Amino acid sequence: MSSHEKPTSTGLPHNAYSELKPGEEYIPVMSPNKDYPEVTPYSVITGIIMAIIFTAAAAYLGLKIGQVFEAAIPIAILAVGLSAAFKKKGALGQNVIIQSIGATSGTIVAGAIFTIPALYILNLQADFYQIFFASLLGGFLGILFLVPFRKYFVSEMHGKFPFPEATATTEVLVAGEKGGGQAFVLVVAGLIGGIYDFIVAAFGWWSEVITTKVVGIGQTLAEKIKLEFRVSSSTAILGLGYIIGLKYSAIIAAGSFLSWFVLVPVVAYFGQHIIEPVGNNITLLIKDMSAEQIFRSYVRHIGIGGIAMAGLIGIIRSSGIIKKAFTLGFQELFGKKIHEESIRTQKDLPMKIIFIGLLIVAVLVFVFFLFGVVDNLAQALVGLLIVLIISFLFTTVAATAIAIVGTNPVSGMTLMTLILSSAVLVSVGLSGPAGMVSALIIGGVVCTALSQAGAFITDLKIGYWLGSSPYKQERWKFVGTIFSAATVAWIIMVLNETYGFTGDNALVAPQANAMAAVIQPLMSNQPAPWILYLGGAFLALILTILKVPALAFALGMYIPMELNMPLLFGGLIAHFVSTRSKDDKLNTARRERGTLIASGFIAGGALFGVISAILRYAGYNWVQTEWQETHSAELVALIMLSLIAVYMIWDSMRAKKEE
Repeated sequence: MSSHEKPTSTGLPHNAYSELKPGEEYIPVMSPNKDYPEVTPYSVITGIIMAIIFTAAAAYLGLKIGQVFEAAIPIAILAVGLSAAFKKKGALGQNVIIQSIGATSGTIVAGAIFTIPALYILNLQADFYQIFFASLLGGFLGILFLVPFRKYFVSEMHGKFPFPEATATTEVLVAGEKGGGQAFVLVVAGLIGGIYDFIVAAFGWWSEVITTKVVGIGQTLAEKIKLEFRVSSSTAILGLGYIIGLKYSAIIAAGSFLSWFVLVPVVAYFGQHIIEPVGNNITLLIKDMSAEQIFRSYVRHIGIGGIAMAGLIGIIRSSGIIKKAFTLGFQELFGKKIHEESIRTQKDLPMKIIFIGLLIVAVLVFVFFLFGVVDNLAQALVGLLIVLIISFLFTTVAATAIAIVGTNPVSGMTLMTLILSSAVLVSVGLSGPAGMVSALIIGGVVCTALSQAGAFITDLKIGYWLGSSPYKQERWKFVGTIFSAATVAWIIMVLNETYGFTGDNALVAPQANAMAAVIQPLMSNQPAPWILYLGGAFLALILTILKVPALAFALGMYIPMELNMPLLFGGLIAHFVSTRSKDDKLNTARRERGTLIASGFIAGGALFGVISAILRYAGYNWVQTEWQETHSAELVALIMLSLIAVYMIWDSMRAKKEE
């Protein structure tokens, strides 16, 4: 066994998270030269059951309380538990397949519930087949567009991207397989982080967000110049920040600082004398807005423009990979014998299959649009082109965002899709109610494709670290997508019949409400905030010239500050624990133990988040809202978050140097 194959304290090889030196190779947990049980009746059936259950739960809770939980980690925890209960031998490969099939639930749900309920909100109709095909075809597109990029993201960029969510899921799967010390550290951290987040969500003993308004001067600054600092008290986000590391978390925070400390006060300053609301769907005067309202109404759009431009720059930069993939595909398609990868862990679906698959899906999208959405040949063709071009362009954005932050800015990219598709559809004579239906279903297809692409790169990275066969993950992802698409279509129909999305006691559906608010003026020929998108686009260009990762910075501008700040604190803790000693091996051991703790926080937060959401649905809501919104509750939150950070540092520093 060479030096780089030795397992770390976390059970993964030493170079799992670091860049490879010239000539160095990454050898996964399951040897590439052996075959392991992966696709079995047990793993496929369990994966499908997980996909159905978690799709139903995620759709219901996402629409009912506006909280879309990430299914991958809870599914990994359940897979580990089931394999232990059934005493499965060689469970690791099967657990990866269970997780991969089951994880389609969260991605298909995000694609559907962000857009489809907007139709009901606008008093338009959506039939079962429309929701099903929008989710199914979008999910298939996401898989097919991503596969050619797999090697680049998971192998060529090894150690360059942090992959926070994939790291947490991998640690759960490895700890379940290996047991011992790392499983204990993971479980303890999972319980601490999970119970902490559960107390906030279910009981509200302290605030979810801490702001500078907790002190007098902070309150004055927030009121007078709209200057406000905000941080979430969530342990799960702190854990994400640790895994992301200081470099990327600092860039994300810098984007947030620009939004909140520069642009929000500037808008407030110049807007204080404006005597009418500025922009579509905006009824408040700028001087009457809070810092958060200014951010959501104006500044966030600059972030969306930045994300879009960063995506285009990413496409230009990865044009070599795209060209290589297409050349290979054409050669395969026209019968030229291609040297196939013989190593199990490096085999993807053949490019011939990807090409034929894309062709079939494109035809199905066209037929679906022609007979199920627009009834006009030219408009169906325009819809198809919008879907293919935007899905393709933003696939790498979704994958890069997940690889860096673990968060897919899918709502921002869908918003951009709705705006672009509305502008194009209006220009080809499709407006009013028919235009809204078309734009939202096109948005649904694109949203699902991007959600699927982003999440699938996580599955493939997990498989890469552990030694799964990528072509098996890729094949069976289609199966999970079929079951998730059918389930989400059925659930949305049932929820609309039972609760509805408008009126008293209706479902919250926050993202769909935002989409509905955007689409109505667009389809009435009202202008979009193009100048803000353009400003973001130019900012991304300037950052690229300065060699600053534009996507990470733009994500920071787009994601609310309270979600970005714990990332920075987590990154600072990671830097602190891994640089205290002059002994590199001890620093490495501490960083790895911290990774286990951070993974535990994320896993615990995800699992207990599901539990608290289900309890809230069942009518058990013990949150003391009045108390939770007081400054005293914010002070308690500050103390609790500080204690969690201190625990993280203390436990990481307890790591022993491996002999």
